[in-house]
Amino acid sequence: MRTAFVQTLIELADTDPRIVLLTGDLGYSVLEPFAARFPKRFFNVGVAEQNMVGVATGLAEGGFIPFVYSIVTFAALRPYEFIRNGPVLHQLPVRIVGVGGGFEYGHAGPTHYGLEDVAIMRAQPGITCIAPADHEQARSAFLATWALPGPVYYRIGKDDRTTVPGLAGRFVLGRAQKIGRGSDVALIAMGAVSAEAAAAAEELARQGVSCSLVVVASVTPAPVEDLVAELSRVPLAITVEAHSVNGGIGSLVAETIADHGLPCRLVRCGVRGVLRGPFGGQDYMQRAHGLSRAALVQTALHALHPVAG
Repeated sequence: MRTAFVQTLIELADTDPRIVLLTGDLGYSVLEPFAARFPKRFFNVGVAEQNMVGVATGLAEGGFIPFVYSIVTFAALRPYEFIRNGPVLHQLPVRIVGVGGGFEYGHAGPTHYGLEDVAIMRAQPGITCIAPADHEQARSAFLATWALPGPVYYRIGKDDRTTVPGLAGRFVLGRAQKIGRGSDVALIAMGAVSAEAAAAAEELARQGVSCSLVVVASVTPAPVEDLVAELSRVPLAITVEAHSVNGGIGSLVAETIADHGLPCRLVRCGVRGVLRGPFGGQDYMQRAHGLSRAALVQTALHALHPVAG
């Protein structure tokens, strides 16, 4: 999604001189095309993410539309107070781009795992939170939201090749994108791990389970209407997120079920507890936390047909 972000940003910056890009000494081999095309609109502030958000807040106050780019943990967690007290409280058009959600920086270890960012952004009223499922949807999301009047948080992945079958880049702010119409279970996924959920849905179908996939890229504003419609017609929902089970899409679905008195049963698949080693690559970490396609299939089958004992 990083390449989709930069390419789309260049296209937008060609038409709107207010767009500027800031980085915290990251993005090498990714951001150079923007820096080469707009050298006076690109700023490397160094390893100073709090200051980067502060600078972006001042630029936004001055009439610019600044995009700030870093790894999820450094874009969302380290400068969180600056995001809250600047763009959020003053409703300024700062765009925070966090790359590598979940376990995408696998071997870098837990300091680089983006597992709490959506939770803390959802807690702040007044900030839009977007977590695209693939690079095609990321482009659609950027085009649909870059000009919003208030702050936006984008959680993007590093993968610029994998796509979610049937999604075709669809994105509408405040809506979910549904693939299939299963009657047994709905997999509700957020972010790049949606590709694993899609593969699990296909395998479940081969095993005779009627399964739908609901992709939630617009986390805030939440697609409550779409979720209520889906949760009202299936007996079981399984949320899938490379994120803590607390505060992310699992919490959003649980809140929706509770708020609307829905009879749907919920199983949340995500990260639980304190992370302890060993650590490894993204695939290894997702398997370890039950987020691989095989693990999701087994979770669904067990939830549908629990073993007595």
